[in-house]
Amino acid sequence: MSHLLCRLMVIMFLLFGQVLLAQTEHQSHRFFDQLAALCGSRFVGEMTFPTEGQDSFKGKQLVAEFNQCDKQQLRVHFAVGEDTSRTWVFTKTKKSLSLKHDHRHADGSPDEVTNYGGDSDGFGSSFMQSFPADKFTQELIPAASTNVWSVSISEDQKQLTYHLQRHNKPRFTAVLTRSTRESE
Repeated sequence: MSHLLCRLMVIMFLLFGQVLLAQTEHQSHRFFDQLAALCGSRFVGEMTFPTEGQDSFKGKQLVAEFNQCDKQQLRVHFAVGEDTSRTWVFTKTKKSLSLKHDHRHADGSPDEVTNYGGDSDGFGSSFMQSFPADKFTQELIPAASTNVWSVSISEDQKQLTYHLQRHNKPRFTAVLTRSTRESE
């Protein structure tokens, strides 16, 4: 009887794990769909953390433009003042969602430090996902091995927040508001 009970518990555990995995995949893909609905949108804002100290983003206008979208990938051009070298790349994978940071030189060639990021961690929602640093990132930028990037969109799709955490401490936050060029 105890052997049968043990088998039943293993089966229930496996089924419960599959349900959790399906929910996780579902939420990351729903988040992708929320972002895809923003295609053609422009968000403008500023760095809100850190408030003190040196940061190359301080005092510069931040602009995120959702301008390259398809069913599997969204490319969001991210400008820091006049510097337009950055693009956030969200890619829908079979199991989750990935976020990569594509950095380019003015001539379009890849920067030495590019394509870093990670895959969604399974704890997000349809309005927020977090992306711990993947192995490629850990090897490319050892200091960033504990990075976790989080991206969220408000339910009304008017506010976009990009947050970076390192060593479980806030490192950078940008808050951007949906706008039109005329309202800037």
